[in-house]
Amino acid sequence: MADPVTLKNANSSEAASGKTFSGPNGRKPRPALSGRNIMLYGTLFVAAVYYLLPLYVMIVTSLKGMPEIRMGNIFSPPLEITFEPWVKAWATACTGLNCDGLSRGFWNSVRITVPSTILSIAIASVNGYALANWRFKGADLFFSILVVGAFIPYQVMIYPIVIVLREIGIYGTLSGLILVHSIFGMPILTLLFRNYFASLPVELFKAARIDGAGFWQIFLRIMLPMSLPIFVVAMILQITGIWNDFLFGVVFTRPEYYPMTVQLNNIVNSVQGVKEYNVNMAATILTGLVPLVVYFVSGRLFVRGIAAGAVKG
Repeated sequence: MADPVTLKNANSSEAASGKTFSGPNGRKPRPALSGRNIMLYGTLFVAAVYYLLPLYVMIVTSLKGMPEIRMGNIFSPPLEITFEPWVKAWATACTGLNCDGLSRGFWNSVRITVPSTILSIAIASVNGYALANWRFKGADLFFSILVVGAFIPYQVMIYPIVIVLREIGIYGTLSGLILVHSIFGMPILTLLFRNYFASLPVELFKAARIDGAGFWQIFLRIMLPMSLPIFVVAMILQITGIWNDFLFGVVFTRPEYYPMTVQLNNIVNSVQGVKEYNVNMAATILTGLVPLVVYFVSGRLFVRGIAAGAVKG
């Protein structure tokens, strides 16, 4: 640290030469409590409360007994925590004639979601790779049809699909529902994969072609190792879409094959006995738990992949 004499001599020399010390450069720092920050964080806080308050009510209600729920204060924490509603929602809640809770619907959803996700992603990734790197005759027309197909309302196609599945003998089975989910997931997934592969350096593809690599060698050895983010995006989109689906599950399957969402609807709308709100809340949380876990585990890769696979002009 300089002593006072040195600083005094420096100031004297600066004054003699006509120069003065200048202050800090740059924009003036904004105050922490500026009007803009108050508006921004206030809006974020209101949005967070709007989405988290129902979740809080669901959790505390699912941990209460019915006598405490009848007291009427839905926002108060449970006086005595009980997990009996969760056990009943999973194992013994009645859905029509069956009283096996959500357990059967959970395993049906797993048997539907896993093969549908794998099949649709496998086909869509190859489609996107071919459209991005292997220009064949009619590629633009094929891509346009896929884009249009991604925006066709599902409800328009339900009756024709029922007829087709009935004619080939798989209506009302898990195989038929898996096929439906796989087909309807491919247009948007193909669009994402095509844009992602198109964003990769084309020099890699050309160098592999010069080295004599073929269609599958380039796809398996070069494209796939660099495509983890977009595969995570496709996985999350398919898992959340298929797991949360209600319409296809109730239309294309029989009661013994109903997925978890249909079972949840039957539990909540049951007209037998007393309305057990704690069981209904527990069943709702259990049904939405799988997509939440998948998203929170791989959320960072989801953001990276969806940005890389965005629609490009």
